[in-house]
This record gives sequence, C-alpha cells and structure tokens, in this order.
Amino acid sequence: MSSGNRLEGKTVIVTGGASGIGESTSCLFVEQGARVVIADIDDAKGNALEAELNQNGEVAMYRKLDVTQESQWVEVVEETIAKWGRLDILVNNAGMSGAKGRATVEDTIVQNWDAVFAVNSTAVMLGTKTAIPAMRKNGGGSVVNVSSIFGIVGSPMGAAYHASKGAARTFSKAAAVQYAPDNIRVNSVHPGFTDTPMTLDIHSQKEIRDARLAMTPMGRLGLPIDIAYGILYLASDEAGWVTGTELVIDGGEIAW
Repeated sequence: MSSGNRLEGKTVIVTGGASGIGESTSCLFVEQGARVVIADIDDAKGNALEAELNQNGEVAMYRKLDVTQESQWVEVVEETIAKWGRLDILVNNAGMSGAKGRATVEDTIVQNWDAVFAVNSTAVMLGTKTAIPAMRKNGGGSVVNVSSIFGIVGSPMGAAYHASKGAARTFSKAAAVQYAPDNIRVNSVHPGFTDTPMTLDIHSQKEIRDARLAMTPMGRLGLPIDIAYGILYLASDEAGWVTGTELVIDGGEIAW
C-alpha cells in the first residue's frame, strides 16, 4: 500500500464502508492520511477491515450503522468526535438495488419503493443533516453522495432505484447551495456498471454482463477503486471550489 497525504489530518465516515466501493474508499482514504469510521451493517467484514487497516496504528474503527435510523447516525457522529475530535468528510455510499429496486413502474410494490428510498435517498439526507453541525465547527467539510448513472438517465428496468438515486443527486445540489456559506461542499458521484458485491448476482449472468460490456465504450466494467479515486478528489482540498456538481465515472457509457 502506497502512502499519500491528500487527506492528512482528516476524519471521515464512510457508509457501506466494509465492501465494494465503500471498502476501496476506506482503504484509499487511510492510505491518504485520513482516519476512517467504517460504517456498515456487516459486522464480520467491518471488523476484519478495521483490523487490517489498523496493523500499523489506529487509523480506523468499525461501527454498525443502519443508515435509515437517525438516532444511530447521531450516535456514530458523536462517537467519531469523541474519539478523534472532529468530522471533516462524509461519504454516503451505502445503497441497495436487487429485486426491490429493479422492477418496472407497473411492477413496483409500494413497500419495496419505500425500502429502496429509505437507503438510497432518505439515508443520504440523514447522514448529511447529522454531519453538518460537526463540519461547521471545523470551518467546513465535504459530503460525497454516491448516486449512479441511473440517477441521471433511465433504463428498461429499475423505477425505484432510478428515482431514489436521482433524488440523491438533486438533494446534493440543494445542500450544496444551502451550506456553501459554511464552506461545506456537497457533491455526487455517479458510477456506471461496476463489479461490486451488490452487482454480483446480475453481473454473474453472462448475457447481462456481455450486454453491459457492449454498452461501455472503454470495454470493461468498473472496479471499486475507479470510483474511490473520484470520491477522493471530491473529498480532498483539491476540490475546494467544487460543490453542487455530479462526477460521472462510467467508462463513457452515457456519452453515447
């Protein structure tokens, strides 16, 4: 693991931080000098990643977090500040898709719609809301919300997923305008087809995988680290004049 200092002295919460894009982001942020709270619901993966990252010093801690529960958000932010004295960056990465998110409009069940929105949209608001007062005390901060290309464009499937990711995109713009005077930047990242644990079921189907490869001009699906580097840029001081924007990382898919 190479070292860097793009986030030196920063404290970060990464939701869904124990696997996929979140895991890559947690590892990359530690590599770049940050102290990271790995927030997830998978205790086994979270504890294992905490142990791995802390081999050369205490730079990470795992905390179980149901991102749909405001009270748990408050607890995690309070514990972060109690341990490390500050919160500089929040990465709202936790998300869900699966059968609940991939149905067409006519096939969408209201309970499934609500479940998808709770994780992909409402949780983004809860995390941002809870983090803002802590960031304001530091004189600023950065919130990076992981949306999707399907928060920008449509597809033959996935009404709830598309709508919830689109809500996260527009929410990011609203929060960016509202908290720019506090030097709190809010941006969204929009991955294209990426190999993660969440997409394993669908990408393991050859017909679907081949179709998605054919839709991607660069000829390969994304890797979690591809997305993590974009998140790193938006989180870092290098993006000090970047707020309210969306960063598409998709191998050229929506450029067709």
